[in-house]
Amino acid sequence: MLGLRPTVAEPVGRIDGPLTARDAALAVEAELGRVLDDALGRARDTDPVFARDIADRVASLVLRGGKRLRTAFAWCGWRAAGGTGDATPVLRTGAALELVQGCALVHDDVMDGSPLRRGAPAVHVDLARMHEAARMAGSPAAFATSAAILAGDLALAWADDLLAETALGSPHGPHLLREWRAMRTEMVAGQYRDIHAQATAASGVDEAVTIATLKSALYTVERPLALGASLAGADAAVLEALRCAGRCAGLAFQLRDDLLGAFGDPAVTGKPADDDLRTRKLTYLLAVGARLAETSGDRDAADVLAPGAPSVSDDTVRRMRAALERTGARAVVEARIAELAATSLRHLDRTGAEPFVRREFAVLVGQASGITPRCTGEAA
Repeated sequence: MLGLRPTVAEPVGRIDGPLTARDAALAVEAELGRVLDDALGRARDTDPVFARDIADRVASLVLRGGKRLRTAFAWCGWRAAGGTGDATPVLRTGAALELVQGCALVHDDVMDGSPLRRGAPAVHVDLARMHEAARMAGSPAAFATSAAILAGDLALAWADDLLAETALGSPHGPHLLREWRAMRTEMVAGQYRDIHAQATAASGVDEAVTIATLKSALYTVERPLALGASLAGADAAVLEALRCAGRCAGLAFQLRDDLLGAFGDPAVTGKPADDDLRTRKLTYLLAVGARLAETSGDRDAADVLAPGAPSVSDDTVRRMRAALERTGARAVVEARIAELAATSLRHLDRTGAEPFVRREFAVLVGQASGITPRCTGEAA
C-alpha cells in the first residue's frame, strides 16, 4: 500500500544507550506503516470492496493515533527489566497494542453512540455517511453498526497476527502470549461491565473502579509494561512491581479521561465533552459526585447525578457539571489522580530500574494523568 507509511524516524533496531520512550513512540509509527501496508495488501488480495470500505478505515484510524502511550509504556517495561539490544520486538508489540486500541475504539464508539474519534467522524458514523451517499438499500445506521463491528474485529485480528509473529520469534514468546491473552479477556470483561452497569443503573464507587481497571487501566499501562518486561525475561519480583506501578498509573489515566469526558474541550480531546454525562455512564467521577451529594444532603445534586434514563438536555448536562463542582467531586478526583501517579512511581522504584528509565516513566505518567509526579530523590 503506497502512501500509508508516516514520514518519521526509522525503527530503532539495536540500542546500547538510553533511548527515550518518545523515540520508541515515534519509531512505532514507521513500524505501524509497514505492518498496515502488508495487511492492506492482503486485504486487497482477499476482496477489493472489503479492503476499500473496512480495511482502509481501520488503517486510517490507527495511523491517526495520538501519543502512542501503550508503546512507550511497553518500552519502559522492557528497559526497567534490563532490556537492551534489538528493540524491534518491543516496537512490534507496541504496534500490536495500537491495533488493539483501534479495535476497542471502534467498538466503544458503536456502543456509546459517539460521533467523533480522534478529531474525525467515528468509524460507524463515516460508514453511515458512505451508505447514504451511495444510496444503498436499508437502514444506514444498521448497516454502519454491523460494518463497524467487523472493522473492530479486523483490527483485533491484525493485532493478534502481529503479536503471534513476534512471540514466535522471541525466546520469551510463551510469557508474552500469556500477558496478551489475559489483556484481551480483561478488555472484554471491562466493556461488558460498563454496559452492564448502565443497564442496571449501577452507581457505586467500587463498581466504577472495577470498570475503570478492567476496561482501561490494565490494557493502557499495566499490560503494556508487563509485555515489554516479558520480552526482557523479567523475573517475578520485577513483574509484580511493574504491575502495581501500571495499575496505579492506568487508573490515574482513566480518571483523567473521566474528567475530560465531563469538562474537556472537544477541540483538544478530539471527542465530545458530554457523552458520559448525557448517558450517565458510570464513571468514578459520577459515582463520587452521587455519593458526596447524598452525604451532604444536596438534593438537587443527588437528583441530577442519580442513575436513570439517559439525558439529552443541554440544561441537565450543565446542572450535572455544576453539581460535580459544587459537591467537590471534581476536586476529589483530581486529588486521587495525583495520589495514584505518585504511588505508581514508588512501585516502579522497586524494579531497580536505572534513573533514566524512572525519569522516562515519570514523564509518561504525567502525560497519562495530566499531573507530572516527581521522581524519587529529585529536589523539590
